[in-house]
Amino acid sequence: MAKHRFYLPADRWDPEPLALDGEEAHHCLDVMRCRAGDRVVVFNGLGAEAEAEITAVSRGSVSLSTRLVVTTPRPPVTITLAQAVPKGKNMDLIIQKATELGVSRLVPLLSERTVVQLDGEDLEKKRQKWQRVAIEACKQCGQNWVPEVTAPASVEALARQVKDAIRLIAAIGSESRPLKTLLAERAQSGEVPPSAATVMIGPEGDFTPAEISIALTQGFLPLSLGPLILRSETAAIYALSIIGHELG
Repeated sequence: MAKHRFYLPADRWDPEPLALDGEEAHHCLDVMRCRAGDRVVVFNGLGAEAEAEITAVSRGSVSLSTRLVVTTPRPPVTITLAQAVPKGKNMDLIIQKATELGVSRLVPLLSERTVVQLDGEDLEKKRQKWQRVAIEACKQCGQNWVPEVTAPASVEALARQVKDAIRLIAAIGSESRPLKTLLAERAQSGEVPPSAATVMIGPEGDFTPAEISIALTQGFLPLSLGPLILRSETAAIYALSIIGHELG
């Protein structure tokens, strides 16, 4: 039977002793019904994982005795998903699946055709909520590296900031090419396999021509995701799958 997993931020990670409090203690005691003597797994989001035994519980606190600590290597390729924020709860789904697929960083994009409008405090509240979704996904799937959910950015701002070896923007136009073709062209020109990649996924209705032009001017390559027009969440999952396969 798989052991329950709990998250302890790296700045509070000290294997001797480990302790849970706040939301994680609540999840451990009130949701998962763990008790003294149970074995659990705790991870810090930066690759470290500890198998531990619950030694004592009190209101809002769980004390642990560490049995075994292991370290998961950092993923060989750093993948950033820049996702135009969709309406409803689809962003939660995208973050969950992106975490399962090994993404390292998630950038919520506010594009010209983004329906959801956020500003001020709403932006930070949403970011914190999405970061929590990523943590919960790590707890569920066994991922020990928690992806960073950054503050939302515009397409232009992100395009100018990103300097990864390969930069992709999912696009429907005739100039778009499959990832395998783009990587083959890089190899033919003598470029080494990229260790970092960023992919931008647009909203329903796609990026505007102006946004695509800005991205291409900044070195992004137009990525084809096949002949069908995919929903935004499907496009994100598909793009990350092929990037992980080709680069990983």
